[in-house]
Amino acid sequence: MDMVLWIVVLIVATIAEAVTTALVSIWFCVGAVAAAVAAGLGVPVFFQLLIFVGVSALTLLITRPLVGKMLPKGDHAATNGEDDVGKHAIVVEDINERSGTGRVKLGDVDWAAVSENGSVLSKGSMVEIVSKGAAVLTVRPIDR
Repeated sequence: MDMVLWIVVLIVATIAEAVTTALVSIWFCVGAVAAAVAAGLGVPVFFQLLIFVGVSALTLLITRPLVGKMLPKGDHAATNGEDDVGKHAIVVEDINERSGTGRVKLGDVDWAAVSENGSVLSKGSMVEIVSKGAAVLTVRPIDR
């Protein structure tokens, strides 16, 4: 019965590892295998638990620095929103805070937009994306 418990832990840890994009539970997979082997050899439950924790911790300590060296360097990966900052768009509806209007076309996508400094931007104007919120772009006019 103890071996079944460790196999369940192994399956849960494997699923958790498979559905994430980071190494979060691979260490527990190794620990669960070691504990399952111990259970199969008739080792008492208390020692199975110690083996699970010990092997998981040892695996983490050994592999984490190695994995860290293989990961790309840098503060963070740019998000889709950050990738759009600096791109140019065309105003397809006057941007006017007072009237609550403003739309731009970025590529093939129509976005709600506000002016960076509150100025009115006319339809047909070219603008630069300053920031991107969930559904609204903040823009500034491009000097021609």
